[in-house]
Amino acid sequence: MREVLIVDGYNIIGDWPELRQLKAQSLEAARDQLLEDLKEYKAITGRDVIVVFDAHLSRGGQSEETVGGVRLLYTKELETADELIERLVYEFEREKVRRHLFVATSDYVEQQVTFGGGALRISARELRIDVRAAKKEIQERVDNLTTRSNRLGNHLTPEVREMFEKWRRK
Repeated sequence: MREVLIVDGYNIIGDWPELRQLKAQSLEAARDQLLEDLKEYKAITGRDVIVVFDAHLSRGGQSEETVGGVRLLYTKELETADELIERLVYEFEREKVRRHLFVATSDYVEQQVTFGGGALRISARELRIDVRAAKKEIQERVDNLTTRSNRLGNHLTPEVREMFEKWRRK
């Protein structure tokens, strides 16, 4: 069954200590780091990931882009991220396609509203734990690839290896 994770971007940035610290230097850097973390998370979990950012103070309509398989949505003028997230949850539920829908935010009211729309909630803290676990799994896979030698001899039976060794010594 397909799983979709909708992330309240600025809520997560404001909650995770490392992103909050990065935000103090550069909001763009904090957004970029969150996106990098969520791309790795998507790669390991296979969940579709949608990150919603407030852009309600900027002029214009809603904008969207996809980076590394992660959908980024910026709200339209006079719309908050919470409103867009709620709309997405109800649109997904109306589609009647079987999927698990998760919303990552630590905003209690938002959690309740989206839960009422059929989504499961993930707190910012829980998402941080899941992202760290995904990063650890990626590192373990990389370590396994680099520690294992990719030589032909590793894939030969002892008898065939012995035969080649005899040929080599002749």
